[in-house]
Amino acid sequence: MEGKSVWLGRFRKPVRLLMILFTAASLLLYVWLVVNRLLDPEAIAMFEMIRPGGRPMVQLTLFCLFGAILFASLYLSDFRGDIEPPNDGIFDIVSLVLSRAAMISIALIVLVMFYEVVSRYVFSAPTLWANELSLWIAAFVFLLSGQYAMQQRCHIRIPVIYDRMPRWMRKLSDSLSVLFIVGFVFALVWGGYTDAENRFLRMETFGTAWDPPIPGIIKPVLLLSMVLVAIQAVSNLIADWSKENVYDSPDAIDDTEIEIIRRSLENK
Repeated sequence: MEGKSVWLGRFRKPVRLLMILFTAASLLLYVWLVVNRLLDPEAIAMFEMIRPGGRPMVQLTLFCLFGAILFASLYLSDFRGDIEPPNDGIFDIVSLVLSRAAMISIALIVLVMFYEVVSRYVFSAPTLWANELSLWIAAFVFLLSGQYAMQQRCHIRIPVIYDRMPRWMRKLSDSLSVLFIVGFVFALVWGGYTDAENRFLRMETFGTAWDPPIPGIIKPVLLLSMVLVAIQAVSNLIADWSKENVYDSPDAIDDTEIEIIRRSLENK
């Protein structure tokens, strides 16, 4: 994968190397855990993966997996997609890194569900954890996708009215929109912080056979993700304040997509 660096610059190659090393280590540890599980029924299982206390190998596996996702997100965020507008906000890089983590998470959901289908219908050995794990990962994808949509200006708007406004009225409507977003997030955090804190401190579980701490993790992450969305909205307002045509990019995106479809049809 080559292309002009968005923000890493000379750090792109070291980040790429770390991504490869952590990914390779995660795959090797995964293979070791699977083989060890097949040979020894008392070996490390998925239950220990969500409660890694006292199991150094589990802690090492989770550390390598986190590192692989982190450095892959950093590396992939250094490339701008064909349909992505240029980054000009003070918070855009953070949103792009988290968006790449969401994209990687979708691939993880596919792998988890593929494992479940093969295990259930080929070996007649359904898992207790695949459904909850896919829901857990999907929750992160949903929350991070909202921030990416805000950064890309893909949130819901009414251009038939907005485009007819004079520039001063557009600025006013943008300012009011951001004000409402920030107010909503403030009220959400104010009303939900205590509940999120209590769920996190007791690591509230899902109440299933696998019993992962989904509520204890997702509720605090929900509040954090909404704060990040509000920060991105403020960043957008600052970046777009002096622009004459803020929302010209969606038309260009459509043209790019049409051109990609046209080339793909010509190659068939």
